[in-house]
Amino acid sequence: MNGITFAEPLFLYLLLLVPVMIAFYILKQQKASASLRLPGLRAFVKSGSTFRNYLRHLLFALRVIAVILIIVVIARPQTTNRFQDVSTEGIDIMLALDISGSMLARDFKPDRLEASKDVATEFISGRPYDRIGLVVFSGESFTQCPLTTDHAVLINLLRQVQSGMIEDGTAIGMGLATAINRIKDSEAKSKVIILLTDGVNNRGEIAPATAAGIAETFGIRVYTIGVGSQGMAPYPVQTPFGTEFQNLPVEIDEGILREIAQETGGKYYRATDNNKLVQVYNEIDKLEKSKIDVRQYTRKDEKYLLPAIFACCLIILELFVRNTLFRNLT
Repeated sequence: MNGITFAEPLFLYLLLLVPVMIAFYILKQQKASASLRLPGLRAFVKSGSTFRNYLRHLLFALRVIAVILIIVVIARPQTTNRFQDVSTEGIDIMLALDISGSMLARDFKPDRLEASKDVATEFISGRPYDRIGLVVFSGESFTQCPLTTDHAVLINLLRQVQSGMIEDGTAIGMGLATAINRIKDSEAKSKVIILLTDGVNNRGEIAPATAAGIAETFGIRVYTIGVGSQGMAPYPVQTPFGTEFQNLPVEIDEGILREIAQETGGKYYRATDNNKLVQVYNEIDKLEKSKIDVRQYTRKDEKYLLPAIFACCLIILELFVRNTLFRNLT
């Protein structure tokens, strides 16, 4: 329901008559209050100012409210309900997110992992009709959320992701393979994996190139994103005095990431800061748009009955009070 609308809104201009009515009434009362002043009649000065005399204005107030309600009635207030019938050429998307210790580097704000989660959340929110899932990997990989259209649950699970949830390392091949396993049997017309990492494959039983070949076999497009600034970046390092940040070289295996994207018909991106990462997801979002056919149905419900009943009640009340309680004052 989208609030109250009026079928005949031009009649609402009649409400401009209300201030005229009030002004005319006030002017009439001022003229009616004139009286013949005679000396020596002080005892009778307050004789006409009874409580009932003041309440006579209630009759006019009832009439004004009734007039307002009648104008609203003839303007025909309505509530509008709109329904959408949506058909879509579905796209299934698996996000494969690196959560290794190096994702805590501070060349992104607040760090690579949190920046990646924030941007991925915006990406998910902008695709309400697609099924999206989440795989996380470091030294191992697992499915944080299977393909789902319940994006509220997916975003909540994404926010819970932290570095250190599983053994450290960078198993790019395993992360990609897990994502493939989750999406390969999908009946969607388009199957996509977005793989984000900041390192070099150094763990896992499946090589990234092998996983790319499997993805290509199942017709899965893989977009790869290398996250990290050029040159050096502040990495967290555990020391006897606690966690300290040291500037270490950024090492991303861009060669294998390009190879994965090229073999599967996707594209490789390098994100060197928060803004670049946002641009990357925006470009992927434009490249992978689902076709949506929307038919809209509108139903209007008339809502004039209640104000009409109130208006009738006020008119009846005014007539009753005028001819009983205030009969001698009007």
